[in-house]
Amino acid sequence: MIWRPSVTVAAVIERDGSFLFVEELQEGRRVLNQPAGHLDPGETILAACAREVLEETAHRFEPTGLIGIYRWHYKPADVTFLRFCFTGRILGTVERSLDKEILALHWLTPAELKAKSSMHRSPLVQQCVDDYLRGRNFAIEVLSNVHA
Repeated sequence: MIWRPSVTVAAVIERDGSFLFVEELQEGRRVLNQPAGHLDPGETILAACAREVLEETAHRFEPTGLIGIYRWHYKPADVTFLRFCFTGRILGTVERSLDKEILALHWLTPAELKAKSSMHRSPLVQQCVDDYLRGRNFAIEVLSNVHA
């Protein structure tokens, strides 16, 4: 059997001390997550992050720094996720419908996020915000796209 981790991207987006989260359904329960999703075939990691933020929030987003790369094993489905989490800036909004899984958008302070810990989609939700607040911000130039 070949092990294939699921590669995902996420964005920690701050505005005036609050962070943008999506509320969505996961296995029948409402959960909070950063705007996030899977890397599509042929897509760069940065393009995937910008696309996911647009699809889930209708915000145009430019990743400017890498907060971290996270490995998390979701035992119920026996899936390992590799999450590339970015910070960046919103370039504006567009008129478009959000992904059908998105129930609502929320701007939450760090305290409000902690108070809703039972709703976090995964432990990565809090970890990424905590790392951002600790000042983790690596240059996105560490990511390379190699073309054969």
